Amino acid sequence: MLYLRPAMLLGYLKAAMIRLELSPQDINKIKRLRYEHPHPRVRKRLDVLWLKSQGLRHQEICRLTGVSNNTLCKYLRMYQSGGESELTAIRFYTPTSELDQHGHRLEHFFREHPPASLNEAAEKIHELTGLKRSPSAVGRFLRSLGMRPRKVGAIPSKADPEEQEIYRINKLEPRIEEAKQGKRALFLSMPRTSYSDLSSVFCGHLRASLSRHRQADNGLTFSAH
Repeated sequence: MLYLRPAMLLGYLKAAMIRLELSPQDINKIKRLRYEHPHPRVRKRLDVLWLKSQGLRHQEICRLTGVSNNTLCKYLRMYQSGGESELTAIRFYTPTSELDQHGHRLEHFFREHPPASLNEAAEKIHELTGLKRSPSAVGRFLRSLGMRPRKVGAIPSKADPEEQEIYRINKLEPRIEEAKQGKRALFLSMPRTSYSDLSSVFCGHLRASLSRHRQADNGLTFSAH
């Protein structure tokens, strides 16, 4: 035997008092919309109404749809007061930000003057609108405008040929000679993405140095990383 708490029992009794007049055409339309409507919450409402039209007890409807008895009563009263249009209306609360009122102005400004950081963007927003927002809130706002952070990189400076020549004579060639004599192991590591000016100068000097010291590969090791 199933025992219900007094409050729950009272809720089911109130729901049972809600009478709906459904024509065969209404029932067929509800049956179709409970699968075809694009919004899941509206489909849930239509499921409740469909099961109600099939004569199921409210307790069983709650179990099958996963809604509370109060929610079931709410859905039935929505249909009772406004029919299908009321039951399928979408009036869900969506919070808005004060920044949205300045969206067009801020988007135009930031596309003309991209900020270097979220902190800088927050300062500009405060300067332009008087609104203070955290960097994380500013990031969400900028993403809502379709803006994304840019990846930036440093522009490399050109290699100095004179310094390269000094390095070749004073450091590189003596170390190559020591490596050939077995006094050291020489490792040369080049970055994965080397700059054309630097690589052409360095590799040219390296080939020239090796051609002057070329012997068997005794004690000389290269490691490309």
